[in-house]
Amino acid sequence: MAQFAARTDSLIADNLQDFAYGAPAGDAGGMCLSVSVYADRGWLRDEIGEDAGAAGFRLGVAAGLAELLGGASRPLGDVVLVDCPLIDAETMAALARLDVRAAHAGAELIVSTSVDALDDVFACLDQSGAQILVSPSRAERVIALGQVLARVPARRVRELSDEDRVMLLRLTQQVSQIAERIDRIGQPAGAGASAAATLPAFRFEEAKAHEGQTAEMVRAPKPALPDPRLVRRIIRQRQMRARFFDGDLFADPAWDMLLDLTAARAEHGRVSVTSLCIASGVPPTTALRWIGQMTESGLLQRIEDETDRRRAFITLTDKASDAMARYFAEMGALANRLV
Repeated sequence: MAQFAARTDSLIADNLQDFAYGAPAGDAGGMCLSVSVYADRGWLRDEIGEDAGAAGFRLGVAAGLAELLGGASRPLGDVVLVDCPLIDAETMAALARLDVRAAHAGAELIVSTSVDALDDVFACLDQSGAQILVSPSRAERVIALGQVLARVPARRVRELSDEDRVMLLRLTQQVSQIAERIDRIGQPAGAGASAAATLPAFRFEEAKAHEGQTAEMVRAPKPALPDPRLVRRIIRQRQMRARFFDGDLFADPAWDMLLDLTAARAEHGRVSVTSLCIASGVPPTTALRWIGQMTESGLLQRIEDETDRRRAFITLTDKASDAMARYFAEMGALANRLV
């Protein structure tokens, strides 16, 4: 079973590489990206090294966190993977320095952590566009490496359109679902969490004139945000379905996060990344992928805490806030009758 799972992870990496390059994984035009791994668990360093090699990367540094915390000045490599399930002030300072170095060097940064440390880790990483994984499985780490191949600026990597990015997001979620099911083979009935449902594609556009509307009507004054009590009722109604059906059946993290952030904005509240992951209704690593995609789409933005630079929050952009306000305004009284 272990050999089969390892082979599956290798195939995942190959397929994601095919997607990024539009060519067979073994035909990468001689490109070999280097990977640096910082993790205290020796078996994890070995595992990441194996997976990186299977995906076509070259393993460079493989060391414990002490070397990272010591401010080692050795070259970062093209990709840096850091495992820090626990975090303290020294680790936060080291991550912040690494984030800046990676941004300046153009290196890809992948950091795995725990739910308890997520907010602190998120606050440290605001420069490099790091991928954050929460208690990831081996398959999720392989997927993160595959996403590096889709992002790296190389001659043969084609520029991804919005549709391509959503396709890749759906592919990675499907692969995670398959990998989780494979991991559960042979386990007692009921063991393990249920696999996350396939992520739906999404497209967000500016307001457009529908049939019978004029351009002036579309440019009408912006409506106010909806009553947060109404939004909270809708959220509770959506969550209540899990009492009667498998929650994965209705998984729609993008919409659930938009609703939660809309209510928070109307309440003049702030939402941490951990809280938003919970509101999404999907595993944290999956939620973080959606947060990243929605941020790139101009729907979400990161806001630093003015009183504590070690904290950061997620909020709607003005574009997204306006879209949600217009949506609820168009729903009108119907929204109240639906909940």
